[in-house]
Amino acid sequence: MAIARMPLIVIDCPDPGALARFYGAMLDWTVDVSPERAAACGDNGQCISFHRVATYRPPTWPTQERPQQMHLDVLVEDLDAAEAAAIELGATRHPGQPGTSYRVLLDPAGHPFCLCLH
Repeated sequence: MAIARMPLIVIDCPDPGALARFYGAMLDWTVDVSPERAAACGDNGQCISFHRVATYRPPTWPTQERPQQMHLDVLVEDLDAAEAAAIELGATRHPGQPGTSYRVLLDPAGHPFCLCLH
């Protein structure tokens, strides 16, 4: 028997509202913002929560000086179109691209995430 119906991903960052708006726009999810936390949620109940950490420092992927600790894989139909849309929303392309079926980008707070062909 499961003890929870769905996991909630919580991401530390310096500006929860900005990051929730970024992921909300990228995933077409609803955004809710308060001073210390924010969330982006889909119609199916999936959510990503963002918590303010004043001393936040982004990971240094792919080195392990500051490990990434987690990352999101976002399934897409068209890598070029998805990358362009994510960059327009505030993402940046990481200079290291180790694969051909996915793209590594950084969200506005510096977290790596991947756009993966579905």
